[in-house]
Amino acid sequence: MFKVLITDKLAQEGIDLLNAIDDFEAVVNTGISEDELAKIIGQYDGLIIRSATKVTAKVLENSGKLKGVARAGVGVDNIDIPAATRKGVLVMNTPGGNTLSAAEHTVALMLAMSRNVVPACNSLKEGRWDRKKYMGTQLNGKTLGVIGMGRIGMAVVKMAKGFDMNVIGFDPVATPKEAEKLGVEVTEDINKIFTEADYISVHVPRNEQTTNMIGAEQLKMMKPTVRLVNCARGGIINEDALYDALEKNQIAGAALDVYPTEPPENTRFEKLDNCLVTPHLGASTEEAQIEVAVEAAQILADAIKGGPARNALNAPFTAGAVAPIVERYAELAAKIGEMLSTLAPGRIKTAQVEYRGSIAEVDAAPITTAFAIGLLKKHFDTTLNIVNVSFLAKERGISIDETKNTEPKDVAASFTAKVVTDKVTRTITGSVFGETQLRIIEIDGFDVEVAPQGTVLVIFNDDKPGVIGAVGTVCGKNGINIGTMGVGQKADEQKAILAVSVSNKPDEKVLAELAKLELVNEIYNCELD
Repeated sequence: MFKVLITDKLAQEGIDLLNAIDDFEAVVNTGISEDELAKIIGQYDGLIIRSATKVTAKVLENSGKLKGVARAGVGVDNIDIPAATRKGVLVMNTPGGNTLSAAEHTVALMLAMSRNVVPACNSLKEGRWDRKKYMGTQLNGKTLGVIGMGRIGMAVVKMAKGFDMNVIGFDPVATPKEAEKLGVEVTEDINKIFTEADYISVHVPRNEQTTNMIGAEQLKMMKPTVRLVNCARGGIINEDALYDALEKNQIAGAALDVYPTEPPENTRFEKLDNCLVTPHLGASTEEAQIEVAVEAAQILADAIKGGPARNALNAPFTAGAVAPIVERYAELAAKIGEMLSTLAPGRIKTAQVEYRGSIAEVDAAPITTAFAIGLLKKHFDTTLNIVNVSFLAKERGISIDETKNTEPKDVAASFTAKVVTDKVTRTITGSVFGETQLRIIEIDGFDVEVAPQGTVLVIFNDDKPGVIGAVGTVCGKNGINIGTMGVGQKADEQKAILAVSVSNKPDEKVLAELAKLELVNEIYNCELD
């Protein structure tokens, strides 16, 4: 008998599903403390939680027969994933259950702003009859700009089309083919949305590329009648710039469901009549809660029985028994993918991988999959794994071409990845030395050796004296230790590259100081898991 512990409030449908599966028993024990959970967790095969339960390293210390933890929802910041991984415990979430709810909430906020629902309601309740004051506007015929064309963004598109809205779509990574079939005007220039849209809704994950994606400069481009909606992640729209634009009536309105810190520390938006705020209600529908409960129960039961680990956040890059060297190249490929996701900004046009030497003689599918996860993971609000990455990449129109050549080049075996975006073309080659040591050996034709781990600064510069010393000086005075430094040169072009592994992540001030150094052309900060 497999026993699954449920420690947070869960829709009954999820509990019923578990109890209906042969040899499974659901045990509900909500409000349990960390100490109590740590004492009993080893008696259970699975654990289902929501946001209240904290699955800490202490809880996992005596994990016993625990095989998996399922989060009925998306966020997993209440689970110590490294500790779970060390204990061999799978961590899964349910990112798809809130798609329609989040999309509907987006449209609800658009409608509420357009028809002045909240202020009109408050006015009438206070005894006034302000029909003329709250004259509204229709969605029909207006232009909606959708930034981020993933699951939720595409669901919003379909709903907007039901209102006969014109839709302009932009995605920072790639755009699904379905968008054009739905009549979306796909653009590669995000400024087109800022200048032409009557409504703008963001549906991108928050990362270094999307944080403050909409700031004062972008707000100044917009129509004075534009209305903004953020049901994605706090911080994508710069709150200071947004507040200033709303206060000055530079734009018509905004609606926020998410905030950089939740609950928000600054409630100043409540003072503005042209701003709607809701407490992160995107997934708060009865249907969504049932769906995530059922999905959490099902994926956990499947994993416990030895089936596929769907939505696993800490599943290995390889599935099943593979040669150790394949596992190491999969790790290398994932790191190279992560580096390219930083070094190659923009919308992905093509992606290619090449295997040279002895590694070209093995089944390389797990390695290519690992590369895809590394390349794309920060661009999706869904956690990518061996199960879903191919499907999600294909859905966004991204394919990875694979070639093999058993003739070695420079080293006995190597893995090369090339990514072409609308802004740049980048190529990275790596190898595994001594069957265990991961190394980057070439970046954009520059011979350079660096270990792909931790924080790696990649600096493209003019090949003249003084660059290495200047970089070292900036790092040193800011308390940043340099671990290794790889240097590559193209003497005929008078260009060079530095690949520097550092002890701690440099902040924006340090990066700006490095970027201002004479002879430095480009600088990228690669954070590698």
